Amino acid sequence: MKISIEEISKERGEEILIRCHEIDDEIYEIVNKLKTEDLLLLGNQNDRVHRIKLSDIYYFEAVDGKVFGYCKDNVFEVKQKLYELEELCKEKNCFRASKSTILNMAKISSIFPSISGRFEAVLDNGERAVVSRQYVPVLKKMLGL
Repeated sequence: MKISIEEISKERGEEILIRCHEIDDEIYEIVNKLKTEDLLLLGNQNDRVHRIKLSDIYYFEAVDGKVFGYCKDNVFEVKQKLYELEELCKEKNCFRASKSTILNMAKISSIFPSISGRFEAVLDNGERAVVSRQYVPVLKKMLGL
């Protein structure tokens, strides 16, 4: 695979163009990485504020009026509400999976049907998340099914 980089003037918009014979899993992985890499969020943990890359977050979950971002080894409380995160992340390869959860597509290792029209997603860290049947069509569209 050939990789080319062209430096452009500040007046021109930056873009990434991928030319390929076939869109396969490797191309999807590259695109997912690019989509999630640039957004930074602030998260609180042990009275400290941390900068967190969206690409490091597996999922967001609302619990008892608070919203938490779950990373591989840490959990951070974030100040945004779930609907605000959904809006921030919608172009960044994340989607609402249930009333209380937003999943990062780049962290999903497998998906399979569950009971009552729901799906279950297995994340790279081994955790499982339910995709409510209301949000299954969104997931299928994102996967190209």
